Amino acid sequence: MSMAKHVREWLLTEAMGKPRLDDLFYKLCVRLTGIGLPVARARLNWPTLHPLFRAEMISWHRGERRARLDHFHHQDANTDAWQKSPLRYMVDEALPIFRRRLAGPEKLTDFAILEELADEGYTDYVAFLSGYEQPGLFLNSRHAGIIVIWTSDRPTGFTDEDIDILEQIQRSLALVCKSVIQAEITTNIVETYLGRQAGRSVLEGNIRLGDGAKTRALVWYSDLRDSTHLTGSLSSDDYLALLNDYFECAARPAIRVGGEVLAFIGDAVLVIFPLEEKPEGECLTACVLDAVAESFRMRDQVNARRREAGLDTINFGIGLNVGEVVFGNIGVPERLAFTVIGPTVTEVARIEKLTKTLDTNVLATDHVARLMPGRWASVGAHRLDGVEEPKELFTPLDAGDAALKTAAE
Repeated sequence: MSMAKHVREWLLTEAMGKPRLDDLFYKLCVRLTGIGLPVARARLNWPTLHPLFRAEMISWHRGERRARLDHFHHQDANTDAWQKSPLRYMVDEALPIFRRRLAGPEKLTDFAILEELADEGYTDYVAFLSGYEQPGLFLNSRHAGIIVIWTSDRPTGFTDEDIDILEQIQRSLALVCKSVIQAEITTNIVETYLGRQAGRSVLEGNIRLGDGAKTRALVWYSDLRDSTHLTGSLSSDDYLALLNDYFECAARPAIRVGGEVLAFIGDAVLVIFPLEEKPEGECLTACVLDAVAESFRMRDQVNARRREAGLDTINFGIGLNVGEVVFGNIGVPERLAFTVIGPTVTEVARIEKLTKTLDTNVLATDHVARLMPGRWASVGAHRLDGVEEPKELFTPLDAGDAALKTAAE
């Protein structure tokens, strides 16, 4: 068996597991140099489906102990670096191979990046494009697949045999990448639309109606104020922009401290903090109340920008409750939603509603207040819609942040 065939067999074996692409690409580069290929620099590029990133790249340089993973944001597609790159040219022209000598009598540096590589001492550049079917993916010319760039600094560059080996390796590498990238895209989509914990549960097989479990959690519920007026007075685009500003304030701080956003319900946000993952007091005192304060600081910053632009401002309340919830699938078999249900969830929505009339932006139950003694002030017992017994409610005692105490417009 030839040394190149050993490398291809190793790649196909890797495809049967769950390799990290950066680790796999590093090992591939080392193996190729080990069988004598004069590779000094390598890049693996692929488009992805992610709300933040358009494409990803793994880069390797000879002598380094690892490969580096980089992300390209959606706006990067408009940069000169991409628009005037050999990769863009390959995709547009559907070229399976692109070769340029960077030194000697056959030197051709018709792209800026090639001249830069030549100045750095590289002598040969070859890129391979392998397309494959992947639902929902495209890169400009509706291309899904990988592009691998190999660069040499050997004075004579790559031989024809080297190019033949790299081309054979490309096919095996594309199969591994397709498997790994599709799994990553699936995880990205599921976690983006369901949340990290709910997405993980679904991917682990909890996909039947009724699948789920009981858990004790802190539930965070936020609702936008004056939404009826705003929807009636703003265009759909302006209202959508306002909603996204609001969601950034109402959800981002909760996510940063480990909250799981389970639903955007119209103009409301439902977040849970499962309490089994860390001690309740630590979770609440060190994380959640700080995140609540950060939400309103972000609101004030956003509103300052919106006022300066002549736009409507946003305001919202937050309700907090602790109790047992059912975390699982509801709906019909053909269309499921993974969410939390139970009296704790019902109550927290009613609690948040009272922030509009009790001159505060934050209300919590006694279950929350008991976990943080000395941090809350009682606002008395109040009836909640649909709840038989009145509940004593609390608002943050620390008035250092006025946003927590006053429903300022």
